[in-house]
Amino acid sequence: MLALRHIGGFGVKIACVGGGPAGLYFALLLKRTDPACEVTVYERYPEGSTYGWGVTYWDELYASLRAIDPESARAIHDASVRWKTWVARVGDRPPARISHWDGGFGIGRSVLLRILADRARSLGVEIEYGREISGEEELAGCDLIVACDGVNSRLRKRHAGHFGTAVTLGRNTYLWLGTTKAFGPFTFSFAETPHGWIWCYGYGYDPGHSTCVIECSPETWEGLGLHEATDADGLAMLEKLFADILDGHPLIGRDDTGESARWLNFRTVTNERWYHGNVVLMGDAAHTTHYSIGAGTALALGDAAYLVHALTTERDLPSALASYERGRQRTIRRAQKAARYSARWYENLPRYVSLPPDQLLALLGRRHSRVLPHVPPRLYYRFDRAVEHASSWWARITGRG
Repeated sequence: MLALRHIGGFGVKIACVGGGPAGLYFALLLKRTDPACEVTVYERYPEGSTYGWGVTYWDELYASLRAIDPESARAIHDASVRWKTWVARVGDRPPARISHWDGGFGIGRSVLLRILADRARSLGVEIEYGREISGEEELAGCDLIVACDGVNSRLRKRHAGHFGTAVTLGRNTYLWLGTTKAFGPFTFSFAETPHGWIWCYGYGYDPGHSTCVIECSPETWEGLGLHEATDADGLAMLEKLFADILDGHPLIGRDDTGESARWLNFRTVTNERWYHGNVVLMGDAAHTTHYSIGAGTALALGDAAYLVHALTTERDLPSALASYERGRQRTIRRAQKAARYSARWYENLPRYVSLPPDQLLALLGRRHSRVLPHVPPRLYYRFDRAVEHASSWWARITGRG
């Protein structure tokens, strides 16, 4: 590890503050690459306790994981649930189904963390659970401090001016829940209320559980009284609103940490700079992308792999951190743009929700388009179908289909 050898010799010490996917994957990849490094992960929650339910990833990520560390990739794949079909229910209209989109995977967040932690420890990584780090002075003697302590990163906030941190709040409110209903397809449900639309997207992450993300406008949220409902009353109301997809199964609001789910406005975090001295940002501490594109886990793991690559190929630590910042910011730009358009599509749902479910689902798949917000939805749909048919016809006559 040339970049770190220049500053620390053979007693290189690296601290990862945060035991999420980014920190654990970085630690195991670094230790796998250079066993002589001393790598410690500090996680504030107890072992086996994590917030949230299931997370998503896609074929592209799995291929990358398999190429980088086949052992952890196989374990992740074997513990995942796969879907190949997408279903949308809009009010009491007949549901729409699409099966030609790319399929995806769901895995329990706690299972993913256990797999990564076990792999990291097998390589010699130390993990200290129940240990909260508030500042880099607590890690004196470390050659590199990786701040992967989430969207509320304390290490980032201490140097927010240097990092150029900006946080933008989304307009809609959302709630992250679990359920014992095991969805087969990735499922969307849009429910109409006297106060506007509220919707859910659900996906399985193990044979007996799924994640349900509930979202609505602030007017609907307050009109339904969800802003002042107790946890039990709020869940009961949501179970009635989405009875069509839950099939009698309950919604679960309390996660592994014992904390109750809270309604939030999504925070889009950006940073102009990703490192300060020997402190470098990674994962949600560096950037966030709206949950509706399902890219958070993939981007976090990508950060980890990119940083390890920079540390092992650049001549010294400043060059490595600069290369990581420059290269990774460029790489994630497309995902950030897609996330902005996706969030905007949901914030403007009334513009699309009167469409037949099959058209709504088709335009949901086109929500990353820069043109869609400026063209009448029905017109865009007809044009999009015409282009698709023309492309299919051309592929057939040229033998490229």
